[in-house]
Amino acid sequence: MIFLLHAPQVRDTEVFTRLPDHFRRTGVRSDWADANRGGQPTDAFLEGPVFDGAGNLYVTDIPFGRIFRIDPQGAWTLVAEWDGEPNGLKFLDERTLLVTDYRHGLMRCDVATGEVRPFLTRRNSERFKGVNDLVFDRAGNLYFTDQGQTGLHDPTGRLYRLAPDGRLDLLLSNVPSPNGVALSPDERVLYLGVTRGNQVWRVPLLPDGSVSKVSAFFTSYGPSGPDGLAVDEAGRVLVANPGLGLVWVLNHRGEPETVLRSCAGASLTNLAFGGPERRTLYCTESVTGSVLRATLETAGGPVHRGRHGVPVVPRETKKSPAEAGLESIPAEQAPRRQLFQNINSPCSDGD
Repeated sequence: MIFLLHAPQVRDTEVFTRLPDHFRRTGVRSDWADANRGGQPTDAFLEGPVFDGAGNLYVTDIPFGRIFRIDPQGAWTLVAEWDGEPNGLKFLDERTLLVTDYRHGLMRCDVATGEVRPFLTRRNSERFKGVNDLVFDRAGNLYFTDQGQTGLHDPTGRLYRLAPDGRLDLLLSNVPSPNGVALSPDERVLYLGVTRGNQVWRVPLLPDGSVSKVSAFFTSYGPSGPDGLAVDEAGRVLVANPGLGLVWVLNHRGEPETVLRSCAGASLTNLAFGGPERRTLYCTESVTGSVLRATLETAGGPVHRGRHGVPVVPRETKKSPAEAGLESIPAEQAPRRQLFQNINSPCSDGD
């Protein structure tokens, strides 16, 4: 149980939009729902909210391998569908999404055509456990989590960094279910949602590229721990907490200053800032297929993108002398490892 010296302000969200019925896969079973929701009926499970420069919101549907675009009026369009289990999203450029696909690794999606292609499917010829979420820093480094089915029984989840030159570093390998990632405004600290540990970890990023003195910044409670994260311009950390149906807004001491309550279901999974001046927080409520929102006083921090450049292959990591391998596919479909560069979008997401 959380002990607080001062009671946080409690506020309610409102429904922005819901997945239309004609997109729901009612009565259709999926391997993902059988494994992760105990076989409960799941007609969709929304995640990964991110805004484009025109104010459209993109979300994933994990069990049915879909990406949707939601316009500012709340109308839904199916962008892509494939045999994957997509979770997190970030833009590489104006028309290309980088996707953490639990089944296949890092994928990229052309939002104009719906084409989905491999980006990074293996590390040192070994498959990932099941990648989950991602964030770019302003220098173009990509941080992403490899969660799989890890937990307190198997604390072997991983945090990676993919540098603009293709270097892939394993930063952490002892995490019980690494999930959402977000960076402090000065990018000296990475915040990491640790779902099965029911915590948010604080990961200092040192100038030499290493990490040190990783600590538990915040501890929650209940049946399911922190999921997606966001950071506002003042450095507050926003934590989506499925199971509780809450978003914690934490100050620099890890104390909740504000608590946002779901007006729909309890499965608040991820967050993105958008709207005028990035002052509206959008939240995916996964089980009901809803997107909720709340207007906040402080704007969300800027989101950084990657942009296509010359192909590069991930080089050896600090943890291993071997190179990260490419999956064997036809030459005309070969994935390109692209250089990243910082682009600030007028709309920002923060998961």
